[in-house]
Amino acid sequence: MKKTIMLFLSLLLTLSLALAGCSNNEKTDVSQEGSGDGPVKIKVFAPQNAETDLETNSFSKLAEEKFNIDLQWQTTTFDATSASEVRNIALASGDYPDLFLLIPWVDQFTQTDLLRYGKQGVVLPLNDLIDKHAPNIKKVLENHPYYKAMATAPDGNIYGLPQLNECFHCSYGNKLWINTDWLEKLKLEMPTTPEELKNVLTAFKTQDPNGNGKQDEVPLSGSPGLVESSVIPYLMNGFIYDDSRSRLLLENGNVDLAANKEEWKEGLSYIKSLYEEGLIDKGAFSQNTEALQKTGNNADAQILGAATSMHPGVFVSEAEYQKDYDAAGPLKGTNTGYATYNFPSSPGGAFVLTNNASEEAQIAAIKLVDYMFTQEGQIRSHFGEEGVSWRKPQEGDVAIEEKAEAILAQIPSKEGEEPRNDSWGAMAQYYQPREFRDGWIQATDIYSPEGYERRLQEATHLYEGKEPSEVFPHWAIWIDPAVADEAAMIRTNIEDYIEQNSLQFITGSKDLDKEWESYVQGFEQLNLKRYLEIMQEAYDNSDL
Repeated sequence: MKKTIMLFLSLLLTLSLALAGCSNNEKTDVSQEGSGDGPVKIKVFAPQNAETDLETNSFSKLAEEKFNIDLQWQTTTFDATSASEVRNIALASGDYPDLFLLIPWVDQFTQTDLLRYGKQGVVLPLNDLIDKHAPNIKKVLENHPYYKAMATAPDGNIYGLPQLNECFHCSYGNKLWINTDWLEKLKLEMPTTPEELKNVLTAFKTQDPNGNGKQDEVPLSGSPGLVESSVIPYLMNGFIYDDSRSRLLLENGNVDLAANKEEWKEGLSYIKSLYEEGLIDKGAFSQNTEALQKTGNNADAQILGAATSMHPGVFVSEAEYQKDYDAAGPLKGTNTGYATYNFPSSPGGAFVLTNNASEEAQIAAIKLVDYMFTQEGQIRSHFGEEGVSWRKPQEGDVAIEEKAEAILAQIPSKEGEEPRNDSWGAMAQYYQPREFRDGWIQATDIYSPEGYERRLQEATHLYEGKEPSEVFPHWAIWIDPAVADEAAMIRTNIEDYIEQNSLQFITGSKDLDKEWESYVQGFEQLNLKRYLEIMQEAYDNSDL
C-alpha cells in the first residue's frame, strides 16, 4: 500500500512539474498584491515545533513591520520524514507557497531537487535578486568560497540558499569520549594509539572500574543511528582516512575510494579484534541512540567506559555520569592519525522562492533573509529578544573561544517558564561564521550545563587540523542533472555494500582474510569505476 501511494505521488509530482514549467511565465508576472501602502503577502512553508507559534512569534511580527509584509504560514512538524512528505505533496499538487523557509537537519531541498525544480521553473534563481537587493548575502558569497560552491549550481544559478553555520565542534563530529574517572581509578593514561586504546578497553572490562564486584562494564559502544556515533570512522582513521559519509579520498586532485584499500582491511582487522575480545558492545552496530543512552544512563551502576559521538549528551544525559567523560584525540596508527572533517553546513536549499511569488514578494523575501545575514538580524532572528533570551557581555564574561571578542550570552529559561516564542531558532541560522559562534559567552566550568559548549570547543581542538591535506568536499559538489539519478543509485549501492561488509567482517560472519579479495572485486559489479568518473568530473567542474 505504501509503495502504491509513493508511486502515485511520484507520478503526480512529475505531472505537476511539467505543468508548472509550462505556466512559469504567467506565475512570475507582477501581481497586484502588496501594491500601494498595504503589506506584501508572502505564503511561507516552514517547520514549527511545539514551543513556537510562527503566526504570533515576536520575530515574525518584527519582520512583518520592518519589511512591510504579511507572512501567511503553512507549517509542518520537526519530524524529518513527515516534513519531507508534506513538502513533496505540496509541490506535487501545484498548491505550493511563495517561499520555503526550512531547517537543514529537519528537511530542505537537496541539490538534485533544486536542479530539477529550477529546470522546470518551479524554483526561481536568486542571482539578480541578490545582486540588486541583498548586499550582505552578496558579500558572504564573495568571501566564502565553500558557501558559494554549495549555493551555485553548475549552470551558474543560485536556486536556493543553504545555511552557513560554521559550528566548530560539528566540523569534527566523530569523536571518542572516555570515562576519565575510570582512567584515574585504574591509573591509566588517555590512549593515543590503537594498541593503547585496546589496553584501556581491556582494563575497563576486566578490572571492575565501577567497583560493584561485577563484570558488567561495557568498554566501548556507539550507534549507527547517527553518523557521528558510529564506532567505525573514529577507529578506522588510525589506519586510513574515513570521512564517515562518502568514503571517498582525494589525493593530488584525484578522487578514489578508501574502502577497497589494504589500509581499510587493516582497520577492519583491528576493529574485529576489539569485537572478538568483547571490548565493543555488540549493540554498537545495530542499536538506535535511545538504546545507547540507556546504557550510558544505567541506573544500577555506571557501566559505560567509552562511546563515539559528537558530544556526551548523545550517549548519557544523567548529569552525575556525564561529567566523567572527556574526549580522546585521534588515534595515531601505523599509517595515519586522522580526524574526520566535514564542512558543518549542509548543501541544498533552506531558503527557496517559487514561481508563485510576485515580484514584490520576491524582493521583500530576499531583503528579509539578507537581514538575517547581518549580526543584528542573526541575533534577533535566532536568539530572540534582548533582555529576555539573550544579553550583551558583562564584566568577567568569557567567550567560548577565550581569545575571541565576547558577543552575547544566552539567558536560560527558568523552570516552569512559558515558551518565549521570540525567535525562529534553527530556521534562522543563515549566517553564523566561526568568528560569530566563537564570541558566544559560556561559563568557564566546562562540566556545568552553562559551560557545555566550551567543553565541546576545547575537545574539538584535539581534532582540529588532523584531517588529510586534501579532503573530498562532498558537501559542495553538484552532480550533472543528466547523471544525477545514475550517481545516486550507484552511491547508495556502494555505501550499503561498504556498511554491510564492514559489519560482516567485524563480527566474523565473513572471513576477512579469505573473502577480502572477493569483496574488493564486488565493487566492479557496483560500477565503482563509473561512480568515480562522475565524482571526478563533478569535482573538476567545481570552483574549489
